[in-house]
Amino acid sequence: MPKVSLLNQTGSQVGDIELNDSIFGIEPNQSVMFDAVIMQRASLRQGNHKVKGRSEVAGGGRKPWRQKGTGRARQGSIRSPQWRGGGIVFGPTPRSYSYKLPKKVRRLAIKSALSTKVVEENIIVLDQLTFAAPKTKEFVAVLKNLSLDNKVLVVTDGLDENVALSARNIPGVTVVPSNGISVLDVLGHDKLVMTKAAVEKVEEVLA
Repeated sequence: MPKVSLLNQTGSQVGDIELNDSIFGIEPNQSVMFDAVIMQRASLRQGNHKVKGRSEVAGGGRKPWRQKGTGRARQGSIRSPQWRGGGIVFGPTPRSYSYKLPKKVRRLAIKSALSTKVVEENIIVLDQLTFAAPKTKEFVAVLKNLSLDNKVLVVTDGLDENVALSARNIPGVTVVPSNGISVLDVLGHDKLVMTKAAVEKVEEVLA
């Protein structure tokens, strides 16, 4: 089982913690992680693109000239697609880009992402992360104690409002509860910081 140091908020080591080998110690599957990231990024697309078709553009109620006898091509409306200002043929319309991967694939992807952080030694486990009140200065001090200055994903065991509000205005820092962790978040941040309780929650769900 992979073993990492257990730190407190001051950056001091207070012990060691053994991580579940089936979650934090597997061989990362690059292909599955790629598929999971593409799925999540697709789900973030708004899909609110819209153009007007022939039936939606204004004007064109009257036939521009009679059918025969003018020597010109027959036309039914000045709002046909070939006319300037006419409708768009097969243009984009509002749609959802989201789709889902099989449950087993999604679970393998998050396990692979967590194992990647362990292999790269980019995971930090804290015994706890608590604040008496929302204080950005205190959160910045914790990051400094842990020597963190890049993009950091902080995972707590539940929705801790004081922690979330303390980190809200710090660039590059994202706080999520253990049940909201995703492959895109894990791979999109340089460092992964988890509380001991969050590790236990994740292991309980993914084991």
